[in-house]
Amino acid sequence: MAPASPPVDGWVPSTLQRERDAFRAKATRRAVITAGLASLAVFAVIALAVTSSPGWPAFRETFFNWDKALSSFPAVLRGLWMNIRVMLVSAVCIAIIGLTLAVLRTLRGAVFFPLRALATAYVDLFRGLPLLLLLLVLGLGMPALRLSGLPTSALFWGGVAITLSYSAYVAEVFRAGIESVHPSQWAAARSLGLTYRQTLRRVVLPQAIRSVVPALMNDVVSLHKDSGLVSMVGVTDAILAAQIETSSDYNFTPYVVAGVLFLILTIPMARFTDWLARRQGQRGVLL
Repeated sequence: MAPASPPVDGWVPSTLQRERDAFRAKATRRAVITAGLASLAVFAVIALAVTSSPGWPAFRETFFNWDKALSSFPAVLRGLWMNIRVMLVSAVCIAIIGLTLAVLRTLRGAVFFPLRALATAYVDLFRGLPLLLLLLVLGLGMPALRLSGLPTSALFWGGVAITLSYSAYVAEVFRAGIESVHPSQWAAARSLGLTYRQTLRRVVLPQAIRSVVPALMNDVVSLHKDSGLVSMVGVTDAILAAQIETSSDYNFTPYVVAGVLFLILTIPMARFTDWLARRQGQRGVLL
């Protein structure tokens, strides 16, 4: 009888394995130190070139005035909260409309041709129109019409413009995810007795949405930035608040404050998107 193998908990790496681990750890530390020193050197050269330029004192006073930053910060922060609210409400509406359009575009059969045509026309129209043009037409034009039963708020129509534009792009992301699901998944679900709606809801959409989450997160990052365009129709967001603060003395530091606040929100979302993409890639390799 063969001797029993030693328990896994008692495993001890060999000398060669320990040497490999030590070499890899040393190489990793060396790479991190080299990258850090190289980055510091590049940033130091850039900082030296900028601060030694003849116009740096005036530029610093105009764009990096600490007292102006402190005085404008509360107003810009209140405006940023408006951007966040626009983003959150629009994101929910965009997800619902985009998913509906994607499902309509993937319907099969001649009887569904009108629905497919309408969904395709919607996507082509609002992907083709610039977002800024939509904001100006809806945000300024619709309140001027004063149609009974419809809001006249520029904020409402600005959110509608953003929703219409982004839902067209998100619909294509969802459609790509739905079409990436192998046809065998549809066939297997239908062979088990699931209806088309049950197959779509329980089998196809969970897989499709999971595969496009990184792309959707990229759209969320872009949506947060583009929410600042509502200032074009008179909504007091972070950008317009910075403009109001600037108009008193033509010091542009409030714009820098608004940019920093946007970065504080968008950079973590971007890094989270990268993490999701890497995780999705690793899962795909494992599968």
